[in-house]
Amino acid sequence: MGAPHRADQAVEQPSDAVGYAGVLRELLPIALWREDAHGRIVEWSLAAQDLLGFRPQDVLGRPASGLLVPEGNHELADQLTHRVQGGETVVGTLSVRHRDGHPVTMETWIVPAADAQGRPGALLIAVETSEVLRMRDSLAALESLFSQSPIGLATLGTDLRFLRVNDALARMNGVSPAEHLGRRLTEVVPGVNAVALEKTMQDVLDSGRAVVDVRRTGRTASDPDRERTWSCSYAPLVDGSGRTLGVIASLIDITERQRAEHDAERARRRFALLAEAGTRIGTTLDLWQTCEEIVRMLVPQLADSADVQLLDDVMSPDESTEATRGVIRRMAALFPDPAAPTARLVPGMTSQLERGSLYERVIAGGRPTNLYRSDVPALVPDPRAEELRAYLMGLGSARLIPLIARGKALGAVVVTRVRGREPFDEQDCVLIDELAARAALNIDNALMYTRQRAAALTLQRSLTNSALPAVPGLELTGRYLPASEHDVGGDWFDVIALPEERTGLVIGDVMGHGIHAAAIMGQLRAAVRTLARLGIDPADMLRSLDDLVADMGEDQLATCVYAVHDPASGGCLVARAGHPPPAVASPDGAITFLGGSPGTPLGTGGRDFGIEEVPLPPGGLLVLYTDGLIETRGADLDQRLARLAAALRRPGRSLRSLCDDVLAHMLPVPAQDDVAVLMARPQWPRPAA
Repeated sequence: MGAPHRADQAVEQPSDAVGYAGVLRELLPIALWREDAHGRIVEWSLAAQDLLGFRPQDVLGRPASGLLVPEGNHELADQLTHRVQGGETVVGTLSVRHRDGHPVTMETWIVPAADAQGRPGALLIAVETSEVLRMRDSLAALESLFSQSPIGLATLGTDLRFLRVNDALARMNGVSPAEHLGRRLTEVVPGVNAVALEKTMQDVLDSGRAVVDVRRTGRTASDPDRERTWSCSYAPLVDGSGRTLGVIASLIDITERQRAEHDAERARRRFALLAEAGTRIGTTLDLWQTCEEIVRMLVPQLADSADVQLLDDVMSPDESTEATRGVIRRMAALFPDPAAPTARLVPGMTSQLERGSLYERVIAGGRPTNLYRSDVPALVPDPRAEELRAYLMGLGSARLIPLIARGKALGAVVVTRVRGREPFDEQDCVLIDELAARAALNIDNALMYTRQRAAALTLQRSLTNSALPAVPGLELTGRYLPASEHDVGGDWFDVIALPEERTGLVIGDVMGHGIHAAAIMGQLRAAVRTLARLGIDPADMLRSLDDLVADMGEDQLATCVYAVHDPASGGCLVARAGHPPPAVASPDGAITFLGGSPGTPLGTGGRDFGIEEVPLPPGGLLVLYTDGLIETRGADLDQRLARLAAALRRPGRSLRSLCDDVLAHMLPVPAQDDVAVLMARPQWPRPAA
């Protein structure tokens, strides 16, 4: 609101006069005019012009009653003028005429004021009623917000001292509102990061920009035993001219929300760990490696050490005796702490569980338990393990989890944390127990596989005899290379001495691996040996084997080569059932591969097995092999056969050396499939005595 205009002279008004520029101007538009003793308008403010529409030149020197008083209110106006000229101040709600003719209801103060000649006049101060009501409602709303809001609110001056604090903030700080006033945050709540917060507020004052969601952490008098977290926002407090008056602060207690977010994040990490465990534990079926993967999964993500031990009876049930009962074997241990007595924690070491001990009860009962210092002597009863007992007594927390799979107790895992780390809480225990349960299944799978592989190896060794018979007129050698130390397949070869100095040579490959493939291989080997002695030709041999495999089931297949060497004819009769072509080397070193019909695999019912007659003079060579020798992922089969021919084109060596050289040349890296090789070379006849 600008300074009033006067009709007779320009009188400079003080800048802090009521109704002139100042605080009220920012809050309410206040109309101000002055009347002389005759009721004429002698001063008119710009705010009056804004509210009533009259310009100063329209009203100065004119009677106010005829200009501003609506029809019907003249008598009331005369009464009020008389009272004010008598020295009375009048306050009331009056209707004032706008320039366009409509009435404006205004809250009016009429104050006695002498004119320039000292005669009684009047000063009128008027505010539009609707603005007063708006101001009242705004102030009421602001007061209600400040006093009733659950959000902590405060205003601070430019010196960062509290000017006003609501009850919510007082409760957060545990200090009454009155005790805040005039003090700084560092003086009211020194137990929070107050210095950093004051720096943030100063930055708001300096930059004029608000800052949202600054975290306040620490303890206050309202809750001295618990750390809490608040989200703080700060904004500059400015007046209408842009002058900074201080800072407005708002605070929300987010302790529970942050705890919920923390719990949600922990849950996410738990699920991620469980998913990671699925890829990191049980990557092979090797028992020792599986146990090593378990401890490396637990340390350091969940624990500071982990120790996996299995019962000897579980590992070797067929060798179980009274002496092995209760013996537990350490399979893997990880103790990064340099103070740990690692000499007492070596994998492979065994100890005897005492009857009724805590360890035995936990394994037998299948219920995990936390361990305490009082449990250590019973957990490590060996009198020679004093160093280990002393180390365990100094740990912060420990947990013993039985390894149970398919209702069977396998052993246990012990996890520990050092004193400087938080003890295992309920969520940690749930996660560790879940990981142990999954690990137990992987251990049990490895145990079952180990037993099955041992049985398959035993069966394979019992069904195959790598020692070839001594056959007159033939130099023989053979090799069998499994693709994996952990699996057995159905590849085999055999040599059968036949009547009339003939020799049966056979090589085969049963589809699949494991005990079943080894058992099929054993049946085929036995059938070949039986049928060969009946003198049947190679094609009939394969037809009989085809019937045998077909009887074993629809999905069972095998390939085979059966050859009969006859020294009298100087050659071989060869029949194939879906098998790679044998290689033939002439005495001069030329290499060929049989080009006749390969036949169909055994078990398909093809039964169309042709016979090739292959000359094999002294010094020649017949090489039978399974597909693992020539088939490699991504390699061309013709190139692999050419490579085999080049390896065989080295005459003058013993068959043993030649066979070793061929395998080294063809398999510079471990084979992807089982490989069997059988070589036969006719010898020059001895001179007659």
